[in-house]
Amino acid sequence: PGARCSPNRQRLCRAPASGPAARAGPSPRAALLTGAPAPPPARHLFSDPAEMETLRGALLAWYDKRKRDLPWRTLAATEPDADRRGYAVWVSEIMLQQTQVSTVIDYYNRWMQKWPTLQALAQASLEVSMAAAGCSRCPCSSSFNAVPCLLEQEVNELWAGLGYYSRGKRLQEAARKVVSELAGQMPRTAEDLQKLLPGVGRYTAGAIASISFGQATGVVDGNVIRVLCRLRCIGADSSSPAVVDRLWDMANALVDRSRPGDFNQALMELGATVCTPKAPLCGECPVKQHCQARRRKLFGKPTPVPDVEDCGVGGCALCPPATEPWDNSLGVTNFPRKAAKKQPRVERTATCVLERRGCHGALEYLIVQRPSSGLLAGLWEFPSFPLAEDLQEKKQKEVLADHLQAWTGWPVVAGSLRLIGEVVHIFSHIHQTYVVYSLPLDGDVTLDPALSPSRWVTEEEFHASAVSTAMKKV
Repeated sequence: PGARCSPNRQRLCRAPASGPAARAGPSPRAALLTGAPAPPPARHLFSDPAEMETLRGALLAWYDKRKRDLPWRTLAATEPDADRRGYAVWVSEIMLQQTQVSTVIDYYNRWMQKWPTLQALAQASLEVSMAAAGCSRCPCSSSFNAVPCLLEQEVNELWAGLGYYSRGKRLQEAARKVVSELAGQMPRTAEDLQKLLPGVGRYTAGAIASISFGQATGVVDGNVIRVLCRLRCIGADSSSPAVVDRLWDMANALVDRSRPGDFNQALMELGATVCTPKAPLCGECPVKQHCQARRRKLFGKPTPVPDVEDCGVGGCALCPPATEPWDNSLGVTNFPRKAAKKQPRVERTATCVLERRGCHGALEYLIVQRPSSGLLAGLWEFPSFPLAEDLQEKKQKEVLADHLQAWTGWPVVAGSLRLIGEVVHIFSHIHQTYVVYSLPLDGDVTLDPALSPSRWVTEEEFHASAVSTAMKKV
């Protein structure tokens, strides 16, 4: 307050000495006048203890009746050993990143059968000799490889088709670290899990700590973001760091202290099965009476000029931007708002399926191993080379023939390459088109393993190898 302030304005600027208003910080109007950061409006927060308690109870009661029967939940609920519980949840959370539950279940069950404990995973070699695994490949195949039996990637084979292949490798690296550096005991808090284990981020750490070890910490994933944004009408870009931090604060405040793991799973379950992105089942929602978005849908838009003490001066950081106002036709699906997705880059790749007749008459196909880092790291594929845009078929064949000749060291005639067709595969950030060619071979071919590990496989062996979904399409 200063001599030029009117009495009313002085009262607005003064920070209260005590009481709830003092703990909440300056009002939005006072913040504007004093330069202090404005707190979010009350309608965007969970600040009423009685409401939070009611919401927790309703959500947990619904979860106890409606939760899906998932293998990792069964293990987490029945396993008495804390580290085994932690491992079971950890594997599931890593697999569930960017992957649907229905897809993960079979992969999860196979993984836990093969490596039921942290110790088993830590001891499993990422690469094992096919001979040690009982390789049945006939001896004559060795003439096509510098090494009779190349190393097979156990983890990648089991992960093949699940996508984001580096997840499996990091999971094994972290398991080895727990066994070798942490005496076989997993960290017990979200902070330590995130700090000590490679591949464990903020969300995964919170999920493991709350579900397996009972730490009262929240989680924020895509489902939780959607639920919280609708419950509290948060219409700012939900991927922006400021909004994400605010959502984490809300999740940590809201989590049930006596059943944190169940509460977090209930919140995620609600987003996955009821509060869905495009067709939410609002009538079935156990916490619908707490949902500001539903209230806004039912009772219409708020007054054009909201109360200044409620929404602040000059716009609210958590409300939709003025350029994207509330759309009555969308209802609760106005929330959450996301930034426009970056368009995936477009790439074209020539892929050649080289085939020969094996010693028993069965067709065999040449596959090579990708580099140990980058996209589809360490997986096997048919020989593939990037193509420039707008190449005609004749020029494509010439480019592919040159690549194959440089790679194999034997002449390849462009005219012998047969165009089979095109396969489109969408990665998260790449729109990939594989232009598929076939090349039958009659003679003996020896490939340099220093350029790229390679081997001949039958169709059955191909599908059992660590190959991507894209290569299976090819």
